[in-house]
Amino acid sequence: MEVKTLGVEAYLGKSHILKGLNIHVNKKEFVGIIGPNGSGKSTLLKCIYRILKPSVGTILLDDKDIKSFSMKQSAQKMAVVSQHNNHNFDFTVSDMVLMGRSPHKRFIEKDNANDYKIMKDSLEKVGMIDYIKRNFSSLSGGEKQRIILARALAQKTECLILDEPTNHLDIKYQLQLMDTVKEMGVTVISAIHDLNIAALYCDKIYAIKSGEIFSYGTPKEVLTKELIKSLYEVDVKVIEDEETGILNIIYKQRCSSDGISTPSEG
Repeated sequence: MEVKTLGVEAYLGKSHILKGLNIHVNKKEFVGIIGPNGSGKSTLLKCIYRILKPSVGTILLDDKDIKSFSMKQSAQKMAVVSQHNNHNFDFTVSDMVLMGRSPHKRFIEKDNANDYKIMKDSLEKVGMIDYIKRNFSSLSGGEKQRIILARALAQKTECLILDEPTNHLDIKYQLQLMDTVKEMGVTVISAIHDLNIAALYCDKIYAIKSGEIFSYGTPKEVLTKELIKSLYEVDVKVIEDEETGILNIIYKQRCSSDGISTPSEG
């Protein structure tokens, strides 16, 4: 699925969060959204998956205005893995994943054998099949995140929206989650905190600062030491692996050995 935003602006209260963003994500492209806290990454994604309504602008799915789709139709096209997964009801893991089948069912239609197969396959993909009978509320933050990914996989959509999906995961499961998503071969739009994760998995990257697009391109075009310095106000060293061509961002220490803050090297 192709996703475009045309001149999208968003206000939260009196704050002008998004200031006319134009993004274009091609079919089956893995696009990362990076930027400092408060830059508008999550707000942009919420506008795309319809938790927020843009104040100005248009969002297109396969060149059709998103407002022409019902919420159920949108959920058949896009699945979401967000960074906040607190629920007041004590669902089992299987119930949580089966919720991903809801957009494909009629009102009060019961789950069938195919739904249960998809649920179990989704749990297998995220390494959580042994947790199928556990209560979701009893899981750790990282385990919950993997269940939410399984729910998104069960939704069987053409597009995945990920809002900093690896925040609660250790390194092994960060890579497992991103590998799983990459292997799906669908359109992915992901806000990413870790620049090395962005370099490893993204086809293209949008860098956002203060609600505006600061840079756009391939990881090699965007993740330069100059741009990272301008975007995050930190000094880094960027190394390209000779065999794979993948970038590795190394952050420079800002304190001397005696603990006194010193300017970073340029």
